[in-house]
Amino acid sequence: MSFLQTFQVFPSIPEPLSFLQVLARNLWWCWHLDAIELFRRISPRLWENSGRNPIVFLTLIPQKQLEELSKDESFLAHQQRVEEHFVDDLTPEDPSESPYGKEGIIGYFSMEFGIHESVPLFAGGLGVLAGDHLKAASDLTLPLIGVGLLYRYGYFHQFLDHEGWQQEEYPETNLFHLPVKRAKDRSGNEVIISVTGPEGEILASVWKIMVGRIPLILLDTNLPENSPEIREITSRLYAGSPKARLAQEVLLGIGGMRALEALGIYPTVCHMNEGHCAFVTLERLARTISTYNVNIETAKEIVSRTTVFTTHTPVAAGHDEFSVDLVKPYLISFADRLGISVDEILSWGQPMESGADSSLSMFVLGVQMSQYCNGVSELHGKVARRMWSHVWPGRPEDEVPITHITNGIHIPSWISVENSLLFERYLGPDWYLDMGNPEIAKRIDDIYDEELWRSREMSRSRLIRHCRVLMIKQYRRRNAPKAMMKDAESVLEQDILTIAFARRFATYKRANLLLKDPERFEAIIASKTRPVQFIFAGKAHPKDNEGKELIKRLVQFARRAKVRHRIAFLEDYDISIARHLVQGADVWLNTPRRPFEACGTSGIKAAANGVLNVSILDGWWCEGYAEERGWRIGDEEEYTDTAYQDTVESQALYNVLENDVIPCFYERKNGEAPDRWLKMMKESMKMAMLQFCARIMVKKYETKFYLPAAKCFARLTADNAKEAVILSAQYKRLSILWGKIRIEHPVRKAEGPFWVGERFEVTAIVNLGELRPDEVKMELYYGALKTVDSISESHSQEMTVKEIHGEGEYLYSCTITCSNSGRYGFTVRAMPSGDDQIRFAPGLITWA
Repeated sequence: MSFLQTFQVFPSIPEPLSFLQVLARNLWWCWHLDAIELFRRISPRLWENSGRNPIVFLTLIPQKQLEELSKDESFLAHQQRVEEHFVDDLTPEDPSESPYGKEGIIGYFSMEFGIHESVPLFAGGLGVLAGDHLKAASDLTLPLIGVGLLYRYGYFHQFLDHEGWQQEEYPETNLFHLPVKRAKDRSGNEVIISVTGPEGEILASVWKIMVGRIPLILLDTNLPENSPEIREITSRLYAGSPKARLAQEVLLGIGGMRALEALGIYPTVCHMNEGHCAFVTLERLARTISTYNVNIETAKEIVSRTTVFTTHTPVAAGHDEFSVDLVKPYLISFADRLGISVDEILSWGQPMESGADSSLSMFVLGVQMSQYCNGVSELHGKVARRMWSHVWPGRPEDEVPITHITNGIHIPSWISVENSLLFERYLGPDWYLDMGNPEIAKRIDDIYDEELWRSREMSRSRLIRHCRVLMIKQYRRRNAPKAMMKDAESVLEQDILTIAFARRFATYKRANLLLKDPERFEAIIASKTRPVQFIFAGKAHPKDNEGKELIKRLVQFARRAKVRHRIAFLEDYDISIARHLVQGADVWLNTPRRPFEACGTSGIKAAANGVLNVSILDGWWCEGYAEERGWRIGDEEEYTDTAYQDTVESQALYNVLENDVIPCFYERKNGEAPDRWLKMMKESMKMAMLQFCARIMVKKYETKFYLPAAKCFARLTADNAKEAVILSAQYKRLSILWGKIRIEHPVRKAEGPFWVGERFEVTAIVNLGELRPDEVKMELYYGALKTVDSISESHSQEMTVKEIHGEGEYLYSCTITCSNSGRYGFTVRAMPSGDDQIRFAPGLITWA
């Protein structure tokens, strides 16, 4: 039937319990264990049956029980404690005291947000990182607002057939079960925005979820006014076809900015979490032109200096590119609003000299429009600089303007109940507000070993119970025989070494590394004296048959008679399963093909709970590894022959398990807890708290990017954008005249060889054409030779004008001090004077 009108009936909550409804509709509860326990204590069984969703949960509680709870003094006292904490946390800050100013706000755009399993707006690590970012921003009272899409079916649910082959299903999300409400403008009207697409207007309703004090704005095209094709835009996360994917990204960027504007919100800083969001910059440009009455060149100076771009993908194929023909229809209206041609807009997303017909790269568009660009670990920053160096032709790889801020995790969201209680007792009740403080973290050493080991055993037991429940459900869904169902009830053991491998089943993550030598792997598991059990979880992309084959091979191996009680594959990996694994496993295993792991935050979540990492040196583990807190597989090698790499590193993995990890776990004196293991657990927890928590990560984004960008916005938009107009004129002048610069080969004033401590002068004749010396920065570029034509560990030193020859010609000079022995090389280069946005502009660099 086409014209049904729907309505929802909710329970009648007694007045003394009215706060429960308030709490259920703000995701603040999901990272405060006392708030979670407030719901759970009402009925642990119903809490689990509801999927830990308080809105659904409250509809399942009998009215009689609600009436009884409204008179339960113990429950009401607990509720009051949670309410006081809630009100204290969410009391608005005085905007006049904000370093961002009264109107300053950061717009944080992301394709997915993984906040809690009951809100299915995520696929994996990118979304969970975005969710942790919002939670940490709330804890830090940042003036930030999230923007994303409201998916009707979200990402797929996974189940396996009898052979172990992955199947996918897309159950529809019931909006009445989400803590969403329609967003309203300042006049109280529900907001609907539109974006012009190839088939006409795309209409989207605007919804809002509160994540603590942070609003998350979500766009939804499932409106009767839209055609069936347009309604499908927000149907599934990461739509399959390029056409549908492009429509999603246009809606997220352009529609997201329009939604904020309709709500009376005008971000001073925009943070794009991956290239999916890059169309944000087009709408910002158009708005800047209309608001400040400036031209496109001036608008670009403002927008680029107030935009942050984070890339998470170290594989070139993982970055979206769209054909010119697909993109053009969306840009026609912008040509008028920006006052330039569609081809010029397209060129912003095309590398220099790539041709007018080359695809539009969302990465290139994002990075060209952002002064602040970062990878998500130190190694990933290096990989990204190498991968995208062609965007800045002539620029040395180590100077490509992509820095890094290593991801962090929101520890209160991932810490086990047992560890949280230990932290409250030994670190203080507000430990989570002071992470990064060495004085707080070192109190972890004061935790009694017996208490920490008891916490570990309780978390492991809870994981094993949860695995058994899930395995029984899986077998029941497959109509498995009674014997298999009975087996599932006793799968895994509660007191043996438990190793978890849980991540996306992409081939480069190498879940099959353990299967390189099946007999050796079986021997490790089936040991009589030092047994080991493995828990696997993860999804393969629906179109990734190689990834699905990895899952199938694991499942079939797990059916071997000697190991079938000690291996479990958990279907439909999500935040709930992840939480049980990172809290309950003893070891977190990670085997990516270096350097393809951008960060790998699941290992950090495990570390925060005292789970020890065994990992390839990739992503965050390059920064986190030390022998007193975990193990590495191999060294920092990178191979061109992947088959050889897999053979070498599988042997290294078996060796580290057999010779190091397993003996350490079972190293017990008189049956007591393993001393060395417990010391490593404490070191692991301290590391996560001091180096890799989301609070520290977001503070780094604030100090390095948000605050400088916000100050820049205020400066550039003051006095009718006077400074921005000057900058645009400067850039235009440099672009026109830069090609006339000529640099002769530099000359050193002494032949050498030289000894440490000696100095020598280097000069170069430079013709700047019509440019002035104050507009150009001449530098001596030098360092130890890597090859005959490349330098490692480069250094630069500014040169000064020594002589003026006339007609644009100058003699520049500087002096080098020989500080270390070795073979060195040097040359001279010209770069623009000014801030980083001008200095690193593609094409504005000339070498001798």
